[in-house]
Amino acid sequence: MYYCSNTVIQRRNEQSPAHLVNLVFIIEPSTATPIFRQIVDQVARAVAAGSVRPGDELPSVRAVAERHAINPMTVSKAYSLLEAQGLVERRRGLGMVIRETVPAAMDARLALLKPAIDHAAAVSRQLGLSAEEAVAAFRDALTQLKSNNTAASADKDHS
Repeated sequence: MYYCSNTVIQRRNEQSPAHLVNLVFIIEPSTATPIFRQIVDQVARAVAAGSVRPGDELPSVRAVAERHAINPMTVSKAYSLLEAQGLVERRRGLGMVIRETVPAAMDARLALLKPAIDHAAAVSRQLGLSAEEAVAAFRDALTQLKSNNTAASADKDHS
């Protein structure tokens, strides 16, 4: 079982009013990966993909903890690790914001994806699936994800 919800990141820019950006945190409490690591990994992937930009504000520790029903210290630990990794910085009056960084090269983005691909490959082998069946399942998952994101965007536009 897993929980998935949208967490809003506030984008501030001197030239234009604040923009809202959706970052989807998928918290899976039943997995072996600690929750703080799930948050760190998801923010790192969003930065590498360019879906968040320098200056984007992370939601408050309290907001994330309440939305996902997790301990605030867990979120605080994740944010501290992100700061230590140089992905975010604390700004007085703004909280944690994405740091000015060089966009990640494709190799770096693929390196972030590799552990998940390796795990999926191992599971597909254990299930006796052929490479073609596993790739087809991966494509189906990507298609489903894209259609879910499109439907969510359409629902948001009509709200």
